[in-house]
Amino acid sequence: MADYEDAEDEFEDALEAIPAHCKMDLDTALSDSKIAIHLFFNNKFDEAQHILEPWVGTSMYHSIGKSIFLFLEALLTFEQTSIQKASVSLKSSIRLCNSYRRKTTLTQSIGNIMKKPNYDTYTPDELHAELCFAESLLLKALLTFIEDETLVSFIRAGIKIRTCFNSYKECNDILNSRTWSESETSFKDHFESGVRLGIGAFNLMISLLPSKIIKLLEFIGFSGSKERGISELESCYQVTHGLRHVLCVLCMLTYNLVIVYVLSQEEGDLEFCEAVLRQQLTLYPNGAWFLYFKGRLEFMRGNVDDGIKWYIASVDSQDTWPQFHHICYWELCWANCVALNWKRAEVFATKLAEQSKWSRTTYNYQRACIMIMRGYTCLSRDELNTVNQLMTDVPKYKQRIAGKSLPMEKFAVKKSQRFFNQKNRLFLPGIELLYLWNLFNVFGKRKSLCDSLYRIIDKNTNDLEKNPGQYGSEYEYDNKALGYLLKGACLRIMDSPFLAEECLKSVVSMEKKIKEDRFLVPYAHVELAFLYKAKGNLDKAAYYLETAKKNYSGYSLETRLHFQIHCAWTTLNDHINSSKTKTAAENNGRFESGSKFDNN
Repeated sequence: MADYEDAEDEFEDALEAIPAHCKMDLDTALSDSKIAIHLFFNNKFDEAQHILEPWVGTSMYHSIGKSIFLFLEALLTFEQTSIQKASVSLKSSIRLCNSYRRKTTLTQSIGNIMKKPNYDTYTPDELHAELCFAESLLLKALLTFIEDETLVSFIRAGIKIRTCFNSYKECNDILNSRTWSESETSFKDHFESGVRLGIGAFNLMISLLPSKIIKLLEFIGFSGSKERGISELESCYQVTHGLRHVLCVLCMLTYNLVIVYVLSQEEGDLEFCEAVLRQQLTLYPNGAWFLYFKGRLEFMRGNVDDGIKWYIASVDSQDTWPQFHHICYWELCWANCVALNWKRAEVFATKLAEQSKWSRTTYNYQRACIMIMRGYTCLSRDELNTVNQLMTDVPKYKQRIAGKSLPMEKFAVKKSQRFFNQKNRLFLPGIELLYLWNLFNVFGKRKSLCDSLYRIIDKNTNDLEKNPGQYGSEYEYDNKALGYLLKGACLRIMDSPFLAEECLKSVVSMEKKIKEDRFLVPYAHVELAFLYKAKGNLDKAAYYLETAKKNYSGYSLETRLHFQIHCAWTTLNDHINSSKTKTAAENNGRFESGSKFDNN
């Protein structure tokens, strides 16, 4: 600790020794940062860095801007050298921001516990130092998760996030308590956009976590409200001149177009996304990020061909960061799978498997699955050998973080072993992945797509019933249960509730006969809950959600399902409370408080 404090003192002494004419004033730093952001989102990455580079180490905003570029590069490449460069840069940013923060003595710190400090005495530099410190600390904490895969690093990252969370809370106190003068309007806008972005993102992120994790976080001082998160982000969005406005836009697009569709059965605010993207693509017509999100918007609407065009436009828009192409390749792979164009999907699955370092286990497995979906009789001998080799390689690249395997990688390894146990065959593996990545809802947007999907599932399930031995007898009921789960989920989105219910209950009835794929039964329970919720039977929906949550554990992709259960409980309780309010109003204003259903 003493060494750290000595280093901090040396850093501050060195900073103070810099001549005044070599220091950057806050107003110019903010102006430069806005220009750099504009260049960055127009794919002019080098020009953006050239603006920041001369003042890195002396200006907070120039330093954190440089750190953000390096952080994104580390996240996209997963290369150790990039991770180390980003880590060193963020450490420097944290020290620099800390040197500008308001210094408090021990006596003042004790006094602040009793009453809030007088934030009116803070200089603009000190205010923005507090905010930039929180931002730098958050990025460093996130980087720690991929920088070192040990449990100790996770604990270290958690402590950083806690410190960051508290710093954002203090920034929020400053925003609401300080008396802002008219001359500080510009400083306030930039400060407010950063505070609302941080508070909003934290609340939204925490609110999406399963209830067990939320309880633990609340115990150690974290709290999260979805409504608060969205409200803060919307307020940030209204501060159009704020430096973090475009980052807020990215956060809201990510939530409405990615997170909502991965973690729940709900719809994002697509009208808002359409309006935002129209505006952003006017400002950044060739911006890779916004071209990508435009593709995602069309994909989630079920306009698969349009989505594919926008993803390709994003890839073609820049070559400076080829790693960003991998995000689009992922989307292009699954968009072509939804179009049931397996051959075209394989092209992008191959690019990912050969070029990306994010998860070679997942990429090799999904490439093999997509090839299998073309049909064993349609594959050449060389292609069959490729499938066998990919399945052999799946376990080789499995990663461990904090001593734990990644759930999807663990699932892929199990399935690759199953492949060899079933005479080098798997049952509908590509469609199983489409289901697990929550893409069945996209099929529901287009009847022709849904009909084609159903025909494939129905044909293969019927063939399995007639000839269960084609995959060997050991996993007969695992394969049958998978077929009925996929069929039931497809029928649900086709609005055929009675046939869907029959299929899903068939999965539940096979519970004791399933040898390995125990995840199929709790997933079937959650599908039944979605089915009954759509029919308006909230009691049964609640029953099946509760059964899936409390009666099953230790199965593959359990956490993934728990995210869906948590989101489903949230919306279900909203429906229940709304129904109770309506009933109370109809009964002469008689009020019934609470709900008998608890999403905990």
